[in-house]
Amino acid sequence: MSNTRIAFIGAGNMAASLIGGLRAQGLEASQIRASDPGAETRTRLGAEHGIEVFEDNAQAIEGADVIVLAVKPQVMKAVCVALRPNLESGQLIVSIAAGITCASMNAWLGAQPIVRCMPNTPSLLRKGVSGLYATAEVSARQREQAEQLLSAVGIALWLEQEQQLDAVTAVSGSGPAYFFLMIEAMTAAGVKLGLSPETASQLTLQTALGAAHMAAASDVDAAELRRRVTSPAGTTEAAIKSFQSNGFEALVEQALEAAARRSAELAEQLGK
Repeated sequence: MSNTRIAFIGAGNMAASLIGGLRAQGLEASQIRASDPGAETRTRLGAEHGIEVFEDNAQAIEGADVIVLAVKPQVMKAVCVALRPNLESGQLIVSIAAGITCASMNAWLGAQPIVRCMPNTPSLLRKGVSGLYATAEVSARQREQAEQLLSAVGIALWLEQEQQLDAVTAVSGSGPAYFFLMIEAMTAAGVKLGLSPETASQLTLQTALGAAHMAAASDVDAAELRRRVTSPAGTTEAAIKSFQSNGFEALVEQALEAAARRSAELAEQLGK
């Protein structure tokens, strides 16, 4: 990325996180530009990272090797159509907008190499994970550029089929909310068992953090880790049996299938 020039269209939280990650990795401020309609957003981003900021998208993308589309899905079509006359042949388009397919972007932008990404909100803390899909026009060097870009805020994983992004959305894109729901439920249950809200919250949060660290650092899968802490006829087994007798695994599967279906539906709606 040492000679790569990157332009961000949209300077919201995810764009700011990516820019911060790139700067932390050593990318020079002179290599990054951004545009946003909000004057306050532009001022804050420019001051924080020392980069050039513009109100005009066309100015931001001039001479860029990589153009990151970090706008809301609902305005993506209008942004792309307006950008098209100012694009240079071969500029890599990286989209982090949920639900907008490569086919739709090609229709709006013309025949540009496109990488479509699905990051998640922990990317704001550089603890994220992103699924990436590249069209056939994307070169090996451009794939590397896109991977390094998303790796600035976490882990980047390549997908073989664009349709798999619906599954990524269901698992990791929406996934943080599932864990938040579990934290919420465990905290509330702890309070009902007699703990103070503050104690129940701290116990739950630290347990979630510790379990995630153990799973990430372990050389065995989550099922084996669960078995290791589930003593026969013990308290953990009692809880696990309660989860399973109430259809926990089937409920999770149904929830993720619903999220994936909705992802596909939104792609259909937003791509018109």
